[in-house]
Amino acid sequence: MIYFDYTATTPVNEEVLASYIQTTKTYWGNPSSLHKFGVRADNLLNLARKQMCELLDANNHDVIFTSSATEASNLAIKGVAYRYQERGKHLITTVVEHPSVYNTFLSLEKEGFEVTFLEVDNTGRINIEDLKKAIRKDTILVSMMHVNNEVGTIMPVIEAGEIIKNYYKIIYHVDIVQALGKIPVSLREINADLASISAHKIYGLKGSGALFIRKGLELEPQTLGGSQEFNLRAGTVDVPSAVALAKAMRLILTDLEKNYDYVRVLNNKMRSILSKYEKIVINSPVEHCSPYIINFSLKGIKGETFVHALEKHDIYVSTKSA
Repeated sequence: MIYFDYTATTPVNEEVLASYIQTTKTYWGNPSSLHKFGVRADNLLNLARKQMCELLDANNHDVIFTSSATEASNLAIKGVAYRYQERGKHLITTVVEHPSVYNTFLSLEKEGFEVTFLEVDNTGRINIEDLKKAIRKDTILVSMMHVNNEVGTIMPVIEAGEIIKNYYKIIYHVDIVQALGKIPVSLREINADLASISAHKIYGLKGSGALFIRKGLELEPQTLGGSQEFNLRAGTVDVPSAVALAKAMRLILTDLEKNYDYVRVLNNKMRSILSKYEKIVINSPVEHCSPYIINFSLKGIKGETFVHALEKHDIYVSTKSA
C-alpha cells in the first residue's frame, strides 16, 4: 500500500495515541475543578501549552485548545472582526485560502464587513505590493495561509508580517496547518498575532486543534458558557487531546530538517517521472513550494477516474486536500 494523501490526514502515531490513553486514565479530573484531581489536570494542560509555544518560538503567545483548525480559524477571524469592528470593518485575505478561512470571510461580507481578496500569481503567491496597497485606515485584520494545501505554495508570511507590524490596529492571523512539521515555523519571525493548527495533519488525533494567540489580544468568543480557555472557548477542555497534540508536535519537529531533505529528494524524483508524460501538467511551482505537496493535472482524464484507477493498485491520492 502506498498512501499519498497526507495533506488530507495522517495515521495516528503510536506514541501520540499512547499519551492520549495514559492521560485519559491518569489525569481524568476536570481542569476547572479546585480539588487535587482538577489541579493536576490543569497543571498538565498548562504544561502542554508551554511546550507548544516553545516549539513554535511563541513565548509571547497563549494556546486555546479547539476541536479543529477550522474552529481555530473561525474563532480568530470572527473573534477579531466582531471585537474590533468599531475600529474598522475592512478585512484582507487571499483568493486561495482553505474553505475554513475563505468561507468565513464570505460570511462576514454578508454581515456588512468589506473584504479584499488578494489575487495570486501563476505560482500561487501574493504580491507583497498588493498587500501594501490593500491596507486602509479601517483595516483591522489580515489572514493568510503559510503553505497552500492544494499546490504547496509557500506564502511570503514573514514579509507580510514585517509590513503589518507597522500598523497597530491590524491583527495578523496565519493558517499554519500545512506548514507545521514540514518547514520551519517561528511565530516570532512571522510576527503573527494568531495562528491555527490541526492535530490530525501531524500524526495526531482528529477532533483536535489549537489557536495560538498573542498575550493580551482580545477576541469575541464564538462559544458561550463557562470561563474556560481564557474566557474565549467555553466547555470542559479535553486534556488528553491537548497532551496528545503537544506530543505530536514534539515528535514531528524532532527531525524536521532530515525529513525535509528526504521528502525533497522524493519530490524531485516524482517531478522527473511525471515530466516525461506529455499529458501531465505539474501545477505545483518549483520555487517557494513545500516538497510535501505535488499537484498535477492529466489532460482528458477526470481526477476522480484517476483516483479510483490508482486505488485498484493500492495507491491512494486525492483530487484535493481535505
